[in-house]
Amino acid sequence: MPKEIIIYCDESVQKGKFYSNFYGGALITSDHIDEVRKCIADKMLQLNLGSEVKWTKITENYCEKYIELIDTFFNMVAVGKIKLRVMFRQNLHEAVGLSDQHLEDQFFILYYQFIKHAFGLKFVRPRPGKTRLRLYLDQLPDTREKAEKFRGYVAALGANRAFVDAGLTIDKQDIADIESHSHPILQCLDVVLGSMQFRLNNLHKEKPEGARKRGKRTIAKEKVYNHINRRIRQIYLNFNIGISTGVRDNPANVWRDVYRHWLFIPSDFRIVGEGKHKRRPRHD
Repeated sequence: MPKEIIIYCDESVQKGKFYSNFYGGALITSDHIDEVRKCIADKMLQLNLGSEVKWTKITENYCEKYIELIDTFFNMVAVGKIKLRVMFRQNLHEAVGLSDQHLEDQFFILYYQFIKHAFGLKFVRPRPGKTRLRLYLDQLPDTREKAEKFRGYVAALGANRAFVDAGLTIDKQDIADIESHSHPILQCLDVVLGSMQFRLNNLHKEKPEGARKRGKRTIAKEKVYNHINRRIRQIYLNFNIGISTGVRDNPANVWRDVYRHWLFIPSDFRIVGEGKHKRRPRHD
């Protein structure tokens, strides 16, 4: 393993029509981080994408530029220089037995679960010495006090037995809030994450009020999503964006796979509309 693992994290739509609480991450090791940063930055310069790249900024005029940038991004995903993870929750799975504090802290609780489990870090093969874990989080949408408490919980993963056995270390000083406009990797992640919530919440079908046809921006966004979907399916044939990616009889594939989705389902939940409680095994 390399000396460092760097993970860029982003979050999107906390409440959607069908799916909510979207989290995304891009993992790059210290062996590739300089190459990845330069490759994306050079492509953005070539395409004259001077302002911040974001899913919400996609227009008909910029559609092809975004597709070309995403191709550059996914070319590095396909060869394992970037690993992508997306987590989300389906609204029909309603958690039961939550306290008011749980509900208030839901954003950070889910974020913590995403960081701890989505990349399968416990399956990292230890190297001689330690592997340093760095986290770059898009600016957290809450109070400074809550953000600081959250960083403390994430830093405590360094003492988790699975992380220790994997040779991973994480210090609070290595968990940083960043501004996406200064980080092209995070901007590309925003586009991928935005495309998933767009499609899963059927926003590709939306029409302006009183209109018979979809707007040009919606059509442009659908084109970008479709291209991202094609790139994923080049990696995993018949990939289903709405469910958790299977491990194919090997739990370590949660770490090895270059692209994965995780449909988060609470340990104790009911299906909205049925009123029946169900339980599932906890994700250790």
